[in-house]
Amino acid sequence: MIDLHNHTILCNHAQGSMDEYIQNAIKQGIKIYGFSDHAPMEYDKKYRMSFDDMNIYENWIDKLQKKYSQIKILKGYEVDFTPMVDKRVLQRDVDYLIGSIHFLDNWGFDNPEFLAVWHERDIDDVYKEYFDLIVKLAESKLFNIVGHLDLIKVFNFKPNKDIKILAKDAIEAIADNNLVVEINTAGFRKTVKEPYPSTTLLEMIKEKNIDITFGSDAHSPNQVGFKLKECYNTAQNLGFKKVVYFENKEKKYINI
Repeated sequence: MIDLHNHTILCNHAQGSMDEYIQNAIKQGIKIYGFSDHAPMEYDKKYRMSFDDMNIYENWIDKLQKKYSQIKILKGYEVDFTPMVDKRVLQRDVDYLIGSIHFLDNWGFDNPEFLAVWHERDIDDVYKEYFDLIVKLAESKLFNIVGHLDLIKVFNFKPNKDIKILAKDAIEAIADNNLVVEINTAGFRKTVKEPYPSTTLLEMIKEKNIDITFGSDAHSPNQVGFKLKECYNTAQNLGFKKVVYFENKEKKYINI
């Protein structure tokens, strides 16, 4: 199994040592494991590492790669796609970059602190705005993987409009720009109680021959690999044959 989306204490909202994450990954039968902690930016500093932390983070991963021979450990960042994407992150020597959207303008829509804003907005408009940003993320060509594609559903606010229509342009942009979509199990731990993306969107992704990978989005060691086998089974049932990981930003394929 592959698990490419995982965090560390450097993001200020995760817990546990990196050794504990790796040890649990080994117990779960994960063969390829990636750290992709929240990259620094000059906004929302409370929930991410600082620019000074990047060398520390990467050196920690280098040491773990030497320590654990029984598991392949990869180095990445989860990067917020905002107007403030910083070249200091994009230029790092890592295996992959996950592009994610957590903000619509200044609204952190997946943060419980700002849950009340949902009740002030038209849900269909929110979804359209979100997926329009996914299009721009894909067209930016800055990233290798699209993180939690339909994170916008996190609090189980669902649109009235057909999700296939709302997400169509975004999925086409992902296909056109050869990005990989992760199946992210963190949604099982949230109000929505399902993975990102939904089975409906995964069917569209399969139709477009978009490559997939997997991530548990762990913020503690006991979340590593959570529901990963279940999501592998879903992918197999939908007809996916291969899963992707990256080394030095080069795609590698293995059979599911």
